[in-house]
Amino acid sequence: MKFRKNIIWVCLLCLLITGCSEREELPENNAVYFWRTDLRLDSTEQSFLQHYHINKVYCRYFDVVISEEGAEPKPNATISFSGTLPDSIELIPTIYITEDCMHQKHQGLAEKIVKRIRQMNETNDIRSVREIQIDCDYTSKSRKTYYQFLEEVKRAWGQTVSTTIRLHQLSMEAPPVDYGVLMIYNTGDPRKWEERNPILDIRDVQPYLKQLDDYPLPLAAAYPVYQWVRTIRNIRIEHTVEADEILRVKEAVEKKRSSLKNAIITYHLDKDNINRYKPETYEEIYHH
Repeated sequence: MKFRKNIIWVCLLCLLITGCSEREELPENNAVYFWRTDLRLDSTEQSFLQHYHINKVYCRYFDVVISEEGAEPKPNATISFSGTLPDSIELIPTIYITEDCMHQKHQGLAEKIVKRIRQMNETNDIRSVREIQIDCDYTSKSRKTYYQFLEEVKRAWGQTVSTTIRLHQLSMEAPPVDYGVLMIYNTGDPRKWEERNPILDIRDVQPYLKQLDDYPLPLAAAYPVYQWVRTIRNIRIEHTVEADEILRVKEAVEKKRSSLKNAIITYHLDKDNINRYKPETYEEIYHH
């Protein structure tokens, strides 16, 4: 009898441990980032949203940068709203914060950002905003300050808060947010552009794959569809990721963590980016 009771207690303990360790994953949805300084969509972009069943747009509202005096963070490159999104699409205000803003704590910064988002929503008659996202390339040096800042954002906002997660950040403790967006781009060293594509190369992604399954946050996956143009030694260099490479990386990522096929985002919504790839490529990217 005693042996049977011990077995029951062991089973209950196992169930408790398993239940506590289960990670809630994100539901299926298709999304895009919008990173221009005026929210105005042409017919190609509107058709894209409809054709690929886009139900979320992560819209960059403004950047937060250190002031020229080097003292306090300030807003920069604020978006204008010449147009609107369809009512069926959820708009998620997204704020990009430069990493040097997190080198020290700035009193009241979270509250100022949330207040500015609310004011922009009210001014532009943007309603039913339930979530905001913070984008920052934080490092081990700035992580602690950034995480404290995120906690303050969550208290000030009172609803869903997400943040971007770069591949190198997977080795750190997870941030205190509701979920993360895994940025699967800008993976390479821009100085070694002759060897590998700095936007995306599976060889740069592979070392991080082993960390995916154990990462405790629910994750969406963001893939690049943009072109990076720059001048090196007076030569115009165009970086574009081949469609096959995007799909190869997507397959490898989802093999390590199958739930990353649930919530898919492309960076970023733009007519040129839409026309850069065949419709079949976008079908594969958004395939769940």
